[in-house]
Amino acid sequence: MSDVNVPKATKQSSKIIITCAVTGGIHTPTMSDALPYRPEDIAREAIAAAEAGASILHLHARDPQDGRPTPDPEVFMQFLPRIKQSTDAVINITTGGGLNMTVEDRLAAPLIAKPEMCSLNMGSMNFGIYPMADRYKDWKFSWEEPYLRNTDDFIFRNTFRDIERILKMLGEEHGTRFEHECYDVGHLYNVAHFVDRGLLKPPFFVQMIFGILGGIGTDLDNLLFMKRTADKLFGEDYRWSVLAAGRHQMNFATQAALLGGSVRVGLEDSLYIGRGKLASSNAEQVSKIRRILEELGHEIATPEEARAMLGLKGGDRVGF
Repeated sequence: MSDVNVPKATKQSSKIIITCAVTGGIHTPTMSDALPYRPEDIAREAIAAAEAGASILHLHARDPQDGRPTPDPEVFMQFLPRIKQSTDAVINITTGGGLNMTVEDRLAAPLIAKPEMCSLNMGSMNFGIYPMADRYKDWKFSWEEPYLRNTDDFIFRNTFRDIERILKMLGEEHGTRFEHECYDVGHLYNVAHFVDRGLLKPPFFVQMIFGILGGIGTDLDNLLFMKRTADKLFGEDYRWSVLAAGRHQMNFATQAALLGGSVRVGLEDSLYIGRGKLASSNAEQVSKIRRILEELGHEIATPEEARAMLGLKGGDRVGF
């Protein structure tokens, strides 16, 4: 493959940020005993992931009784202070939440917590996770199967008005910066739209997401095209990272690092550590990608280095 077709690593990407997405709102408790959903388990998993090398912890909350995603700020506050007290990692709270949550639901916890970072889906999209339901016959909880199967008729909503509202309520009012989740090429142009309007200031953090049904697929050509498009739109004004769903997690992360990007792993994105083998923890995934990257000669960013790279406000200015 010629240099003409391969984006070059950017100068400012000498250290790699590892984000760990600890539990998410996609996988369900039946799928893995390692998936944390009680607050004490989410805290334990997050702290261990930070100790393994993750400088950013991307966090969702779940109902402690049955593991379904919840936007309840009281549940978030059962684990956020403990994580902050035990690690210096950047805490990144979802604004994506779980299926069928309103924008108001999804903003409830972030507006109270005022975190350094929040995730922000950069557009509406079909979000299909219903094929996963065919893999299981027995379920731990009754909510799980319909939650998955109903996504054949589900659109995750983030309109331009929704995105503007989140940027203003969290960004302008509380100094929160964002992990801009881009599930397809058009989402990169949506980021550029808000940059042009002055609602986003560099450096901004683009998370390119591959392998979700409804978004861009896990082909290397797609990764190269997303990176070239981002370079064209943003030049040196952005940092970027990659996550890939399921079995593509580690190889896509490694490819991203070779191009100068950062990486995201965690049980939100994949329940596995290798082919057919469930991961025992989030920390196991962080340790694996860290080992791969360091053997390739890359340096891993500390939380303080990540804060400097992303222009974050600091852990002393949050609401928990």
